[in-house]
Amino acid sequence: MTRYVIITPIRDEEKYVAATIESVIRQTLLPVEWVLVDDGSSDRTGEIVDGYAACFPWMRVLHRVNRGFRKAGAGVIEAFNDAYNHLRTQNWEFIVKLDGDLTFSPDYFEQCFAYFDGEPCLGIGGGDVYHQIAGKLKLERNPRFHVRGATKIYRRACWEAIGGLLTAPGWDTIDEVKANMLGWKTRSFPELRLLHHRLTGTSEGLWRDQVKHGQACYVAGYHPFFLLASCLRRLYRRPYVLGSIAMLWGFLNGYLGHKARVDDTRLISYLRDQQLRRLCGLETIWK
Repeated sequence: MTRYVIITPIRDEEKYVAATIESVIRQTLLPVEWVLVDDGSSDRTGEIVDGYAACFPWMRVLHRVNRGFRKAGAGVIEAFNDAYNHLRTQNWEFIVKLDGDLTFSPDYFEQCFAYFDGEPCLGIGGGDVYHQIAGKLKLERNPRFHVRGATKIYRRACWEAIGGLLTAPGWDTIDEVKANMLGWKTRSFPELRLLHHRLTGTSEGLWRDQVKHGQACYVAGYHPFFLLASCLRRLYRRPYVLGSIAMLWGFLNGYLGHKARVDDTRLISYLRDQQLRRLCGLETIWK
């Protein structure tokens, strides 16, 4: 039996968190421990998760003080790390970062670990994320090496090699780039679908989301040419033009504000090399 633990940072998820919990407790392969972190919710989220935790000994809830605002990116990892430091299980094989607004099939984790069993070099994996839009399921497309931050499974050896997660925007790309740099493989499993009930980037509006995306690219150390190419490509997606302007502004604001970025010159060099290879049509993790 695969021993895995789950950490779920949540804030104001009363509308969806019960469905996520139901998806987990119905799994054919249950976690040995699940810590849900109520990151200062002002709705009934805390009450809902406390009710479930009282029924399952492997489920626990941590309640954090409400900081008064949603702190995307860094705030999520602060909550995650708080739970990580309170884990009671020490002999886990995999650790899962799972959002509180997802639903998935009862054999989701069993199938995920079957992929890991078959690929010893696979360090980070997870299913593909879909959204229900106009009555149809729409895939959230990503580069082949990327696993959405909403659902990430880390093999323990890979987790220890990358040194955990960066407490900053862009953490869910930096972890995978570093893993690949160190010789691990990372990928999504297209056969496994998760339904994400909150459309990515809608918690604070699409404009702010794209600004934050640009900031995350700066923090991760993106090559300016690659970022510009991404902005040009984004011109044809909603919000048209404005989305690209917002992303570019977020990126440039990092330079103008002399903001801190990932403190790893080797990682940035590897990242930029992969991005330039993508722009040149060469083999890269970015395809």
